[in-house]
Amino acid sequence: MKFEDLNLNKPLLNAITDMGLINPTPIQEKAFSTIMSGRDVIGIAQTGTGKTYAYLLPLLRLHKFSKEKHPRVLIIVPTRELVLQVVEEIEKLGAYMSVRALGVYGGTNMNTQRKLVEEGLDILVATPGRLYDLAMSRSLRLKNVKKLVIDEVDQMLDLGFRPQLINILDLLPEKRQHLLFSATMTKEVEAIIDTFFNDPEKIEVAITGTPVEKIDQSAYTVPNFYTKANLLKYLLNHDETMVKVLVFVGTKRLADRLFELIQGEYGKALGIIHSNKAQNYRIKTVQAFHAGKIRILLATEIIARGLDVSEVSHVINFDAPEIKENYIHRIGRTGRADRQGIAITFFKAEELEMKAEIEAMMNKEITEIPFPEAVEIIEELVPDEIPTSAGDINYLPKVNLSSQGAFHDKKDKNKKTNRAHLRRRARAVEKKKARRKKKRK
Repeated sequence: MKFEDLNLNKPLLNAITDMGLINPTPIQEKAFSTIMSGRDVIGIAQTGTGKTYAYLLPLLRLHKFSKEKHPRVLIIVPTRELVLQVVEEIEKLGAYMSVRALGVYGGTNMNTQRKLVEEGLDILVATPGRLYDLAMSRSLRLKNVKKLVIDEVDQMLDLGFRPQLINILDLLPEKRQHLLFSATMTKEVEAIIDTFFNDPEKIEVAITGTPVEKIDQSAYTVPNFYTKANLLKYLLNHDETMVKVLVFVGTKRLADRLFELIQGEYGKALGIIHSNKAQNYRIKTVQAFHAGKIRILLATEIIARGLDVSEVSHVINFDAPEIKENYIHRIGRTGRADRQGIAITFFKAEELEMKAEIEAMMNKEITEIPFPEAVEIIEELVPDEIPTSAGDINYLPKVNLSSQGAFHDKKDKNKKTNRAHLRRRARAVEKKKARRKKKRK
C-alpha cells in the first residue's frame, strides 16, 4: 500500500511527498480507517514502527479550520523531548494546512506558555505535569477536546505520572475519542483502558518483545566501567561504520563520568543528555546529533525513550538494561525506515542471566563476540561497583525508622490548603465516576 491509497487529502499528500515518504508502515495502515471512524483505538507496536504518524495522519485528515481558542485535540506524552518531536512532525505534515499546534512542558516559564495557550490553538501536545498545572490555573480549558492521544503511556506510568494522568482524564468531556499508543502492555495500562475507554479496537502489529528484524545484535562480556570505556573507545576508533552512535548509560552519574573520561579524545563529536542537563542544552544537543554534528551521544534510558533521530548507525548498551523489555526500546533507536541497524551490548558476568532472559523473550540469540585482545582490562572499580562489605547487610548503617528527622506534620492552622476547592474537586470527580458507571450499566 502507498499513502495515495489512504483517504488522505491533497495538503497531506503534498507534505508527505515533500518528505519523500512513499509507503505507510503496518501500524499506520491498520490504524488509519479505525481512527477515522471515531472508535477508540489501542495501538501496540514496537519502537521505530511509526506510531506517531499512525495517529497524526488521521487526526490531521479530520482537522477543520476553526477560530476556536481552546484545543480540540490533546496529545499527552511523557517527556519534553517527545513534546518537541511531535510538534515538529505536526508542522511538517501540516505544512499546507492551517493548523495551530503548541507544545507545553515543565522546566520552563509557565507564564510564557500560559500566554501562548491563551492566543488559541487546535492541537496541544503536553507532558502530564505541566498540562495539569495549566488546567488548574484556568488558562487552559479542555471542554472542547474531542480527540485524546496518550503516547508512550507505559513510560508515562514508569515516570510516576499516573495521578496527573487520571486527574486530566477526569477533567475532559465525557464524549471524546481515545487513542492510546504504547510499545508494551502492562496491568496498569490495562486498568486505565478498562476505566476510561469505550470498547476500543486493539491494533497490534508486533508481539511485545519482538525486535526489529533489520538490527544485527551482538554482545561482549565486560567486567567493569573502566574496561567498558576502553572497549567503547576501541570500537569507535576501529569501526568506520560507526557514524552516528547512541550510547545508553545506566545512570546520570555514570553518564557524566563516562563523558568526562572520553571527552578529551572526541571533543565536540561527543554529546550527553540526561534529566540534570538544562532544557536548552538538551534540545541543542539532540538537534546537533540529528544533524550529524555530534557523532556519539551518551544518554540515559528515560531521556532517550521516544526520541526519533534518523540514521542512527549503532546503539551501544554501555550498561545492560535492568528490565528486559527496555532492551527492545533501546535497540529500536537504530534500524529505522528500512535501514539496517546494529546493536551492541556490554554485559557484566553477573548480568548474563538477564541476557538469557532477553534472548528468551525475543526467541533470538544475541551473538557473543570474543573480547578484543587489544583492549586493556582495568581492575579498578568506580564507587557504584564497589560492594558493601561482601554484601553483608549488617554493614549498612542502622537507621531509626521512627525518627521524623527535619520533617514534621504542620498544625492544621498552618496548613495552606484550599479545602473548599478540594471539596468541590472531589464532588466533581465522584459525579463523573457515577455517570460513567451508570453509562456502562
